[in-house]
Amino acid sequence: MQLFAFGINHHTAPLDIREHVAFPQESMQHALHDLVGHRPVKEAAIVSTCNRTEIYCNTDAPEQAVNWLANFHRLQPGDLEPYLYKLTRDQAVKHAFRVASGLDSMVLGEPQILGQMKNAVKSAEAAGTLGLLLHKTFQRTFFVAKEVRTSTEIGACSVSMAAAAARLAERIFGDISEQRVLFIGAGEMIELCAAHFVAKRPASVTVANRTIERAELLSHRFNAQPISLGELPEQLALHDIVVTCTASPLPILGKGMLERAIKLRKHRPIFIIDLAVPRDVEQEVAELDDVFLYYVDDLADIVKEGLDNRQSAVTEAENIIESNVSDFMRWVSARQTVPTIRALRDHAERHRRHELDRAHKLLAKGENPIKVLESLSSGLTNKFLHLPSTALNNASDSEREQLVELVNRLYQLHHSE
Repeated sequence: MQLFAFGINHHTAPLDIREHVAFPQESMQHALHDLVGHRPVKEAAIVSTCNRTEIYCNTDAPEQAVNWLANFHRLQPGDLEPYLYKLTRDQAVKHAFRVASGLDSMVLGEPQILGQMKNAVKSAEAAGTLGLLLHKTFQRTFFVAKEVRTSTEIGACSVSMAAAAARLAERIFGDISEQRVLFIGAGEMIELCAAHFVAKRPASVTVANRTIERAELLSHRFNAQPISLGELPEQLALHDIVVTCTASPLPILGKGMLERAIKLRKHRPIFIIDLAVPRDVEQEVAELDDVFLYYVDDLADIVKEGLDNRQSAVTEAENIIESNVSDFMRWVSARQTVPTIRALRDHAERHRRHELDRAHKLLAKGENPIKVLESLSSGLTNKFLHLPSTALNNASDSEREQLVELVNRLYQLHHSE
């Protein structure tokens, strides 16, 4: 078994690279089947968020798995190579533990990534690509994340992406009580953002979504107006703040739509936060004079607030992770002996059955049971000791000492006996 993890994240790759290798949820099972079905990859799970795309797999051909990621997204392997990290065995385990614990997030200690990793595991289970090694890896990963979050203050004073978006809006407008807010999307991130913005009591709130039913559910919770994405061209100009985070593979807000909205607003500024990966807003929109456009990476400075106060918690968390990595790798190492142990037991079982069949035949012939038992035990003893005795007798001078030590250890022999 070879545990291998690789990918890119906000530390190693800019947004325009990350959005090229993101996996929409609707294509996840197809991707997993493609990776496991046509390559020397026994197991696989994919974690894809706005800040990272990572693949955890059980494979003896890591580079083929890496090349698959580029090929699946119609890229050349060299396009991704400068941004990739590749981790094997204990380093892969440690990385999974750190990610789930929030130590590798843009928002230190943020809890969302744990849910996103659990969703990745559910997708792999549904696709049938989660085997023993990855199941045990993620099972321990979630245990460690829980221990880190309950035993340390890693999440204390953290500023979430949603809270950072609201803070940024206040820095632009000072007070958003007179602003009209539009949310595009109805997923978890938009729901979190809506909670922070609504707490600031904006003038109005609108939720736009591809399916109006999802928009209505979220609108009911936050006393907002639901609209469909098809209504955006007419509704966009009515809003001062736009927060968008959808799973759309293509931009939803283009430069032309924003130009028309700005014209209708008589050049009153519009503030846009795009938290989606791939991006929901065309990059050319940033060229417009009356648009303040921020992408997910632009919130990095805000979410780092309070980081100094949590450094001691980081140290505690790292110690918990290191200890659990060692324990887990001992389990992995033990699993590598399973085929040998199974073969040894099968070998012994064949001898047992052979001697038992022979004893049954002797008893059927009316032989003395005591003599049959003596013969059975003698036959088993001779068969079990034949191979190690032969190995010792035929060993060369250079290997005899090592073999003797090994036999003494295996059979717990004491020469005084």
